[in-house]
Amino acid sequence: MGQRWQVAVDRSVCVGSGLCVGTAPAAFTLDSARQSHPVASEADADAAVLAAAEGCPVEAITIRLAGSGEPVFPPEE
Repeated sequence: MGQRWQVAVDRSVCVGSGLCVGTAPAAFTLDSARQSHPVASEADADAAVLAAAEGCPVEAITIRLAGSGEPVFPPEE
């Protein structure tokens, strides 16, 4: 079994660019206010989800390992 991730979007930061939905449409959706939401708060590790987080123009998406809470993105410095 692969890694599981906790995916979150900081709606106070999200500008509704839709890049996450275009990059990982199975993982993100936009509401009527164009705010991004993960489809599920926990998901299997997925390259498209990571690409969406890395490509978010305002870094509103965070990914952590489910269970341990260790950051996946953004990485701790």
